[in-house]
This record gives sequence, C-alpha cells and structure tokens, in this order.
Amino acid sequence: MVKGAIKAPKRRVYMLFHITQTHTPDDCPVDSGGSSTLYNADAEGATLKAMYGAFSEHVIFYIVEADSFKAVNQFLLPGFKSCTCTVTPVGEESIAK
Repeated sequence: MVKGAIKAPKRRVYMLFHITQTHTPDDCPVDSGGSSTLYNADAEGATLKAMYGAFSEHVIFYIVEADSFKAVNQFLLPGFKSCTCTVTPVGEESIAK
C-alpha cells in the first residue's frame, strides 16, 4: 500500500437464505408470545426480509439476508430447543451455461 493512500472500507457480503422452521403442536408458541418468539430479529448481521406461515401445519418460512452462517444461527437461536430448520442459500440469478 502506498504511504498516505486511503484504504477502502471492507464491503460486507450478504447472502439470502430460505429457512423452513418447523415445530410440533406441543411446542407451538401460539399461547406464549407467538411466532416472533422463535427468532431473534436483532441478530447482528441478519435481516428478516419476509416471513410466511403455514400455521395450521406448524411451519414458518423466512427469507433472511445475512453476512455469515453464524448470523443465521443467531437469528434462529430462540427456536433451537423447540424447532427444527432447513436453511437453503437462495438467489435471483439463474446458473449460466
């Protein structure tokens, strides 16, 4: 690096994740704060972009933007003892040949 040169700030890279979170009827949060108790909206590095539920099936779908898998885990931490999750990286671009 040249003396006196300004170093560009590191750009954070974000990925989108489709998360399917499932709980049993016995672990349903409907009477204990609702579905928002199953994720951490303040997890550093993770932003909830969308949430949809198939509530009668006890399944919640999230689209989360995150800068690391650690951030995804922190987002999901509140539901770890009562839910299982499938986490899939997703994107808008198709694969080019």
